[in-house]
Amino acid sequence: QVQLVESGGGLVQAGGSLRLSCAASGQTFSTYTMAWFRQAPGKEREFVAVISRSDDFTYYADSVKARFTISRDNAKNTVYLQMNSLKSEDTAVYYCAAGKRVVVTATSYNYWGQGTQVTVSS
Repeated sequence: QVQLVESGGGLVQAGGSLRLSCAASGQTFSTYTMAWFRQAPGKEREFVAVISRSDDFTYYADSVKARFTISRDNAKNTVYLQMNSLKSEDTAVYYCAAGKRVVVTATSYNYWGQGTQVTVSS
């Protein structure tokens, strides 16, 4: 079992940057694909980015491509989401998730964090 705890959210002006972190418990972090999702008020949870177990493959939603970067440090059991050039439409609760496949569907991920709020003011 994996427990995930996100941090790094907050309030930022449009055009600014934030770096989210997701710390995982357990000794099997390196065997999991890790992903970030987000959910804005009144909207469904949507895929943001995914990184493979061995850090050799990443994939992004079109809406964040070239602005966000997902990375991981298996020695620290942590996955990151660097968010640059933030826009008001990036405002949401951001969740990290762990699963066994590199997919974009939320239902395929077994473990979820509690979420961290990101608010971008225009």
